[in-house]
Amino acid sequence: MSKIHIAYATITKHSKKLAHAIGERLYVKPDNILDKPLYEAVDLLYIVGGIYGGESLPALIDFVKSLDNNKVKKVALITSCASKIHVQKTIRTILEDKNIPVIDEHICQGSFLFFKMGHPNKDDLKEAVDFAFKLSER
Repeated sequence: MSKIHIAYATITKHSKKLAHAIGERLYVKPDNILDKPLYEAVDLLYIVGGIYGGESLPALIDFVKSLDNNKVKKVALITSCASKIHVQKTIRTILEDKNIPVIDEHICQGSFLFFKMGHPNKDDLKEAVDFAFKLSER
């Protein structure tokens, strides 16, 4: 059985909402990166984060820089973004530089102020949960 963890960073609580929905389905307690989780022998780490002004949160970037490729085998990214076009490019680059494969990324509809208000909604959560579950079965 694979060892799976979920880490998230959030300002708007969207990523927390996504991480907890995924965690409920996978029976994994999500970790807020502000709690400085330490991981040993992780087969798959889901990193859930939003895009703010075109970039991932600095705290999430720092967290990813702290990951060790001897302890984390692979990562899947789940991204909340109001425009639904931005990816976690900086996060992906850091992981690739550390030789930690990013196996896939799901972009979830987020919101900003009145733009796309109400997202992520239950359909968005279901898409993210289904994405994560399918990856967990690989």
